[in-house]
Amino acid sequence: MISVEHLNKSFEGQAVLKDLSFEVNRGEVLGFLGPNGAGKSTTMRILTGFLAPTSGAVTVGGIDVHENPLLTKAMIGYLPESSALYQEMKVHSFLKFIAEIRGIEPSQQVHAIDRVVSLCHLEKVLYQSIETLSKGFKQRTGLAQALIHDPDVLILDEPTDGLDPNQKHEIRQLISKMGQDKAIIFSTHILEEVEAVCTRAIIINHGEIVANSSPSELKAQSPSGRLDEFFRSITQSDTSIETGYKA
Repeated sequence: MISVEHLNKSFEGQAVLKDLSFEVNRGEVLGFLGPNGAGKSTTMRILTGFLAPTSGAVTVGGIDVHENPLLTKAMIGYLPESSALYQEMKVHSFLKFIAEIRGIEPSQQVHAIDRVVSLCHLEKVLYQSIETLSKGFKQRTGLAQALIHDPDVLILDEPTDGLDPNQKHEIRQLISKMGQDKAIIFSTHILEEVEAVCTRAIIINHGEIVANSSPSELKAQSPSGRLDEFFRSITQSDTSIETGYKA
C-alpha cells in the first residue's frame, strides 16, 4: 500500500531525511519511532503530500503521492501532530464539514458521522464547541476526521497524545482492529504502545533508519530483552550533559 524509495529531505541545505526506504502493506501496523527531531513528522508530511521531498519517491496504492496528490490523499486518513481543528465549530458541524470535503455522498454522511462518533466515543461532546473540549476530546475529534471516509491507509502522528490511560487503551484496541485490513503508520514516544499494537517498528535517528523489524525481534537485541533499552542504545542523544557526578 505504501512504498518509500530513497527519500531525502533538506531544509536550507540541512539534511533532515537521508535515503529512507521502506514499505507498509495492508494488514500491517507500523510503529514509527525516534527521538525528538529525528524526522518522524517530516516523513509523515511527505507521505501525505503536505511536503515535497528533495529527492526520492513515495507511492500509495501504486500512485505517486506528489504526481497525483488528490488521488492519493483520498486513500489516506491523516492525524497530524497538532491536529488542525476549527475551534469555533461544534464537533458535529466539524465532522459534517470534513465529510463534505471528503466527497462523501449526502445520503451517506449521517452514517459516516455516526460511525466515527461511536468509534472515538464523542457522543457526550457532539454538540459542544471544539474550543471548549479537553485535550483528550480534541485529539479524539482529530482522529474521527481521519477515519470518516474509511481510508485504506492511516497515518497517525502520536494519536494517543493527551488521552488518559483508559482512552489510550481504547485507541490502541481500535488501531489493532483497523490494522487487520488497513495499512497503518503511527508515531509514538510510548514504547509499550509499540509492543501492544505494532506488527513492525522502524526507528529513525538523525534522519536515517537504524532499525526495522518486529517489536519482539528488536527486544531480542537488548541484553535485558527490553525495547526501551534497545531504543536508547541506538538513539544516543548528541546533547548529553556531563554532570561530573560519580556514584
